[in-house]
Amino acid sequence: MDLFALYPLLKAAWVVWFFALFSFILFRVLRPGRRQAYQMLADIPLRDEAPRARQPQRSI
Repeated sequence: MDLFALYPLLKAAWVVWFFALFSFILFRVLRPGRRQAYQMLADIPLRDEAPRARQPQRSI
């Protein structure tokens, strides 16, 4: 089989692969145990506190 004969199969497999990947990401993000962690990350831009100054790193 040459590449032209495999093209329809690869095209369909590509769609299935991305659907499976998207479903996995949705499952991982939307599961109840991770809700609080993602909510804390989503609130970062809305915080009113000033960012902390970075400490210079010391090399030993």
